[in-house]
Amino acid sequence: MAEQAYRTGKAPLNAVEGFIRQILGWREYVRGIYWTEMPSYESINFLNARRNLPDFYWTGNTELNCLAQCISETKKNAYAHHIQRLMILGNFALIAGLDPVQVNEWFLIVYADAYEWVELPNVSGMSLFADGGSLASKPYAAGGNYIKKMSNYCKNCSYSVAEKSGESACPFNYLYWDFLERNREKLKSNHRVSMMYKTYDRMPSQKKAAIADDSARFLDALT
Repeated sequence: MAEQAYRTGKAPLNAVEGFIRQILGWREYVRGIYWTEMPSYESINFLNARRNLPDFYWTGNTELNCLAQCISETKKNAYAHHIQRLMILGNFALIAGLDPVQVNEWFLIVYADAYEWVELPNVSGMSLFADGGSLASKPYAAGGNYIKKMSNYCKNCSYSVAEKSGESACPFNYLYWDFLERNREKLKSNHRVSMMYKTYDRMPSQKKAAIADDSARFLDALT
């Protein structure tokens, strides 16, 4: 029916192509990962992420506007856009080192379309890189600039996406680099990430120290 809608001029090619590719391609790929890797896939934790899920994932009470908005919409609609799930909610969970079991439980509970066979590979594999690359070839980690480009959340945030360090800086900015440094031994050989390590290694020692200090302060406050 989707193809027919395109051929009769009722739907554009880009929408129809994306829809069909998701059904015939990505959907079946994810399903194959689930049935091939279970039951061990449920508890896999390649990056040894152990931090507890913050309470604001349930309440939405956080000064990070992007997270607050995505969580409040999720509570209201039991739905969120793919980018909201992957690059805001999942991205934060990744760079903050949240426990994959707890993150998966949250995704299963809050989304109306979250069936385990599709939710688990997308969260553990794509969002959290907990499977070490079985599903995706790199961790989907990003700093604040990505969120600024993809949304308008940064305009009304308590933090400044333009600032890279300090208490008023967007936490995504320094947590991104701290995530890479924390997981250097496991990620440095990944060809899609190695360039970012070269960028980090060229940073002055004072900047690296600020990244570490800001990250420790923010992550300690989560608990």
